[in-house]
Amino acid sequence: MRGIELTPEHPIEQVTDLAVAAEQVGFDTVLASCHYFNRDPYVALSRIADATDEVALGPAAANPYDTHPVALASRVATIQEVSDGRAVFGIGPGDRSTLSALGVERDSPLRRVLETFKTARDLWAGESVDVDGTFRAADADLEYEVPGEIPVYVGAQGPHMIRMAAKHADGVLYNGSHPRDVAWAADQVEQGLVDRPDERGQFEFAVYASVSIAEDEAAAREAARPPVAFIAGGAAPPVLDRHDLDRERADEIGAAIENGSFSEAFGLVTEEMIDAFCIAGTPAKVESEIEAVLEYADGFVVGAPLGPDLERAIELAGAVLR
Repeated sequence: MRGIELTPEHPIEQVTDLAVAAEQVGFDTVLASCHYFNRDPYVALSRIADATDEVALGPAAANPYDTHPVALASRVATIQEVSDGRAVFGIGPGDRSTLSALGVERDSPLRRVLETFKTARDLWAGESVDVDGTFRAADADLEYEVPGEIPVYVGAQGPHMIRMAAKHADGVLYNGSHPRDVAWAADQVEQGLVDRPDERGQFEFAVYASVSIAEDEAAAREAARPPVAFIAGGAAPPVLDRHDLDRERADEIGAAIENGSFSEAFGLVTEEMIDAFCIAGTPAKVESEIEAVLEYADGFVVGAPLGPDLERAIELAGAVLR
């Protein structure tokens, strides 16, 4: 996978144009990020499907809390239909701080994600489903045929979610950008693959990294603050400790995001956090750091913010990945 994340914080027409540009410079997958405070990712994906020819496309990572899993499966199946079979289902547990703003409790995230994509697979295969687990569904089905198969990629950061993905999904989108973290994640993948049934086929370990690229390194690093704030504010203590980052500072960032004080959160991001949670800098620096990550992974997704100039960042990132 040579993927890119596009965020519908921008107008849908602009996101569509960016997706077309990404396809032209060699990206093979376009993923739309899913946050309630942005525009609807499925509207964006539908427009992207119409405007592109070959790229795979899907949500990343949709969460099964703010949308019922059966409805979520139908949305992804609709993208499969309108894109002539190019859909990818990126599914993850969601960000705790943003979900809390909706009054949503993120209970049993691993089980919820697993039950969601297993249910989706059954629905896509034309089956009726009954679920009484982390969510409920009674004799639910899709009243239309879903063409082809839709690969499932689990957005993950913790060890249990990574190992579950390796056992049950088609791939993992590991939320990390530092070789130290990716090497650790590769070990978790290997542990999960030990229990993977043969009939599940090949598995892809893709790194889903925050990237900010520009000829001006200072501008690239400044543009990295917003996504790094979200990553740092939701990072588990072992991840923070792995990079010797201040837990209290990370907690302050998470609290600011939860309160909707985004500017405050972005201002609390340290240079060390940018180094740990983003690949940011000139094309040469970004290329070197991506090469280090790909020593351990099969694929790479260029995630937000991309850079201070989106169009130029896509061009530069495409050249780096080529």
